[in-house]
This record gives sequence, C-alpha cells and structure tokens, in this order.
Amino acid sequence: MTGPKTLKELAELAGVTSGTVSRALSGSNLVTPATRDMIVALARKHGFTPNATARNLRMRKTNTIGVVIPLGHEVRQNISDPFFITLLGLLADKLTNRGYSLLLSRVVPADEDWLLKLARSGQSDGIIVIGQSDQSAVLDRVAELYRPLVVWGSHIAGQAHCSVGSDNFRGGALAAQHLLERGCRNIVFFGDARAIEIGQRLEGCRSVVERSGAQFSVVPTHLVADAAQGEIGKYFRAKAHRPDGVVAASDVIAVTAMRVLAEQGLSVPGDVKVIGYDGLPLGEHTMPPLTTIAQDLEQGAENLVTSVIQRIAGEEIHSVILQPRLLVREST
Repeated sequence: MTGPKTLKELAELAGVTSGTVSRALSGSNLVTPATRDMIVALARKHGFTPNATARNLRMRKTNTIGVVIPLGHEVRQNISDPFFITLLGLLADKLTNRGYSLLLSRVVPADEDWLLKLARSGQSDGIIVIGQSDQSAVLDRVAELYRPLVVWGSHIAGQAHCSVGSDNFRGGALAAQHLLERGCRNIVFFGDARAIEIGQRLEGCRSVVERSGAQFSVVPTHLVADAAQGEIGKYFRAKAHRPDGVVAASDVIAVTAMRVLAEQGLSVPGDVKVIGYDGLPLGEHTMPPLTTIAQDLEQGAENLVTSVIQRIAGEEIHSVILQPRLLVREST
C-alpha cells in the first residue's frame, strides 16, 4: 500500500480534519500537543511531505520576487547590458540564499498601469525594480497601493517609493573634481539626463565644473554602445576645441568613448582623460584600465533583498543612500 499523498488522506488516516493536520504540521498552538505529536508521527511513518505549491496557494505566497527592468527612456537597452547582468547576478544569489526564486521582466512601458498590473498579477510576493528610468511618477503611484516594492535608483525628497541606490549627485561631483585635479579645463559629459540617476550625476558634475571656471559641455548619449558610438564620434568630429576630459554617465559609455578616441588617433589619458560610472568589472580589462565612480552593488543588492522581504512582512522600511567612491586607474 502507498502512504497518504494529500492532507485529506492523512487527515482520514488520523481521524481528524484536514485543517487540523495543516495546523499540526505547521506547529500551530491551536492543536493540542497530543494531537500534534500523533499527526507528526503518522506523517513521518508514511513519509508524508506537504505539497509546497498547495501550501503556498493557501497562504497566498509564491516564494518568488519579481525583478523588473523598465526601459522608459532607453528602449533599445537589453538585459545583457553589463550593469543589469552584474546586479541581477548579485540579486539572484541573495534571493536564493533567502529561499526565494527570481522572476525577471523587461518592460517597455506602453501605459501608466504596467507596474500595477505586475503587482496585482499574484506572480510574486514582492517586486524589485532596477532603475527609475523616466517612470518616477508611476513608481510613486504604485508604491501607495503596493507596499512590498523596492527600487534601485536615486532618492528624491518627497518621493513615495522606497529606493536603494547611490548618491548620484556626489558621484558626479567626485568625477568632475578628479578631472579638474588632473588638470582638465574643458570637460564634456556624455549621458541622457532623462533618467533620474543620470540627471543627478550630470548636476553633480556641472556644479563642480562651473564653480571652477572650466568649460563644460553636455552631449545627450544613449546607454546602448552602438548608438552611443555614433553620437560620441559625431561630437568629436565636429568639436572645434577638443575637450581634455570626459565624464561618462556609465562605464559602457566610457568604454565606448575610449574606442572612439582611439579610432580618431587620440590617446587616453594623454590627449583626453576619461572617467566612467558604476565600477563594473569590465573597467579592469580595458586598455588603459578605466577610472570610474564605483557603486557598491554588492551592498545595494543586499539592501534591496532585505528591504523587500521586510516590506513583505509588513515592516516600514525607508530608502537607503549608499556612498559612491572614486576608483582611480590609468584612464585619467
């Protein structure tokens, strides 16, 4: 004979209700110790294991965290982007260690309800959004209705959503100050300020350069390398007075800028000094190795996972602002 396969079958064997069996196996105090011990003993004798999927459905739990990448301002960006791959790997490891699975979605917002639909789908217990893009208003609106939501990105005074991310204004200021200290007097910023994080990096950079009296230019640049290469190349070909310093809004843009400079016969850092942003591993392998503003992505992933789990439990968790650091290599 085969043993009981369902709670109902075990309950019939024990002579109790299915609810009593469920409570006994979960350790509930609503069941007398004698009854609980009897049911547990029967379950062990017959090798009975509760169906995890059914249990989660009853408890309205999925043991899954949705991880969403919204591409409102940069629709050509892919999940294979080095920043996304790095942060996703860290999140996957930390979620697995906490007993959660990761459900990944790449979203090009077509309407203002894209995030609310995901929140109400029942596919996950909570949601981590990677990047605010140009969707801050959507994030704020959903955060008021759906509490287990945490976002990787900047913190802006008055925002409703809980965020974890770097002090991007300070990071931009660090980048500009470093180039000024290296003797640069004509600095260009490559990036698309429609994204909140990049906009703050730009403003931090601008604040330092303008106080110094040095020249400062801004070139709207895609985060996708193929598109950025054309934009950066066009700028350098048309520029009458070549800049001597580049602040890139990401490491990918910085690496692209170094490639364009090499193609035009300009040396880094001899002719132009280049600094990136993110601190990704790829910066160690460029020629020359890339100076960058490093974000603590390891700590960021830990904070994102901890915060979303605490919010699932009903705790009130506030935004976390991490401090970026200057990582000096040979490109400056």
